[in-house]
Amino acid sequence: MDPLRQAAACKVLQWSARTDRGNVRPNNEDAFVGLQFDACEVHHLGTSGEGATGHLDFAFAVSDGMGGAMAGEHASRIAVQKITSLLPRAYRQTATGLDAGFADVLEELFAQIHGALSHLGKSYAECSGMEATLTLCWFTPGRMYFGHIGDSRVYYLPALKGPLKQLSHDDTHVGWLSRNGKLNERQARGHPRRKVLQKALGGNNQFVTPQVGAVAYETGDVFLLCTDGLVEGLYDGHIEEVLRSPESNAPGANLAGRLVEESLDRDGRDNTTALVIRVV
Repeated sequence: MDPLRQAAACKVLQWSARTDRGNVRPNNEDAFVGLQFDACEVHHLGTSGEGATGHLDFAFAVSDGMGGAMAGEHASRIAVQKITSLLPRAYRQTATGLDAGFADVLEELFAQIHGALSHLGKSYAECSGMEATLTLCWFTPGRMYFGHIGDSRVYYLPALKGPLKQLSHDDTHVGWLSRNGKLNERQARGHPRRKVLQKALGGNNQFVTPQVGAVAYETGDVFLLCTDGLVEGLYDGHIEEVLRSPESNAPGANLAGRLVEESLDRDGRDNTTALVIRVV
């Protein structure tokens, strides 16, 4: 193992994932992926499990596809599949300090996915207009790096240091209004243009620079990746209530499944996906 990795505190991650087409849509245009990898090998993770960060990195991502016919479904799956081949190439940078280059790595990854979707959209009539959101969390020992574009979300719930925080910025005008205090959560949820994206991968989007960031994580912290369908049914306060509930600490608790079920019960008009990662 690299000396820097030996020095880093090794943590165990527990995860669960669930996706559902919802109560109205005929197909599911959401997709998610979980990976464990280094520079030489990649392992696809199941919908639940646990693993230590000492020897291998972890990546989790959700994507929401858009486009006519089946284009949206293909777009989201292409987005998450590309991560499998592109992200492990950057693993070696963790040996020399990823902080110096993680933004470049994630920006290049998003650019390549954007290029692939744009090329398909221009080459095949059935793929015309395909777009996808993408929200990605990359766990190394002690730090989580994220990249984001669109209106899927990544939330961070510190073990002891405060309320649920939305790390990602919704790439919508309504999201901008909310971040600048011009709309409260209830007003934003009811706004008629809340789903109108200003940025996405593929389609006719020219600029694809993602939002990138990093968080130092500790035992007890929880991260949630979700598509917009989940928050159509759940307010942030309800999400935090579920994540902090006593049941969430029970062995084998499927937090992603519980969040999706509760969202579907309250709304269910859109495809709904949740991926929860707890540090133990």
